[in-house]
Amino acid sequence: MDFTLSEEHISVQQAARDFAQNDLFPGVIERDIETRFPAAQVKKMGELGFMGMMVSPEYGGGGMDTLSYVLAMEEIAKVDASAAVVMSVNNSLVCWGLEKYGTEAQKTKYLTPLASGEVIGAFCLSEPEAGSDATSQKTTAEDQGDTYLLNGTKNWITNGNSSSIYLVMAQTHPELKHKGINCLIVEKGWEGFSVGKKEDKMGIRASDTHSLMFSDVKVPKENRIGEDGFGFKFAMGTLNGGRIGIAAQALGIAAGAYELSVKYSKERKAFGKSISEHQAIQFKLADMRTRIEAARLLVYKAARVKDMGHDYVEAAAMAKLYASEVAMWVTTEAVQIHGGYGYVREYHVERMMRDAKITQIYEGTSEIQKMVIAREILK
Repeated sequence: MDFTLSEEHISVQQAARDFAQNDLFPGVIERDIETRFPAAQVKKMGELGFMGMMVSPEYGGGGMDTLSYVLAMEEIAKVDASAAVVMSVNNSLVCWGLEKYGTEAQKTKYLTPLASGEVIGAFCLSEPEAGSDATSQKTTAEDQGDTYLLNGTKNWITNGNSSSIYLVMAQTHPELKHKGINCLIVEKGWEGFSVGKKEDKMGIRASDTHSLMFSDVKVPKENRIGEDGFGFKFAMGTLNGGRIGIAAQALGIAAGAYELSVKYSKERKAFGKSISEHQAIQFKLADMRTRIEAARLLVYKAARVKDMGHDYVEAAAMAKLYASEVAMWVTTEAVQIHGGYGYVREYHVERMMRDAKITQIYEGTSEIQKMVIAREILK
């Protein structure tokens, strides 16, 4: 498998790097402290084409491959993991799911503004009692002929308050269990739909994570994605691609912390010389670089396998599992290299360490990824 980047890939990577350094880096610490959503930066991401990278130009997207998306995600996550997860959800879960499974009318109405970044979307699967066990949906969508009556609560929804369009999983036929779940497109502002409190999170604090409440929300039947009962398959199929995006986010967090560590190690002096000249630090940097490169190869492979049209379930799960573990390990070592300075906000790595943890949890925990990988092995 050839991982040589084309000129187009390099251009995408450079554009994302320039945006991250020029637009995301200023104020990233303050946005984290204040839990302030990067509205202006997300708007510019849309203008630059980063919010619908893989969507066909027919619907306002960039028509790029998954590798281009991964390259951009890595560069943005190096600087601001909160902005990266906003981008990931909109690209991997919302836009991709709509383009793959939506009707022509749904694509025209909803995908086009999402792909252009005019609005952003949210993917609503998790509930108070349905996290890793996504089959246990308590949110209901009662079939009333031309509409569904939506009732329930969703938890941990990224872009929860900033979105205009929501893909909501709900149970229509409880007797059929997961085969009775539907995915409905819900618009912000519909009667009975309300946004709950913003979560005060450990990491990715600038992204807005909320609970959502639905009380007798009337959803037109034409807003159902796929056939009746297709919702669970839709969610699982969409999450497989989403894991590549989160793997790229984790890779970016790790690479960003590593780059800061190399820079700091050359500047910081101890015992009469730069700490980069001490073997203890050199060994840490060598291990960080090696693990990051291994994670990068897994992420690039998953992207390539998806782009080639092959089954990428195992490749995506392996990339997400390993990259998230590397992100947590590398950022912890980055704090150690920075010493006391690594424990304060000014030097960024403490934020990166906090941001890294969620990559082991959302869009399938590390334990779930192992289950997915094992299932693929034993097929």
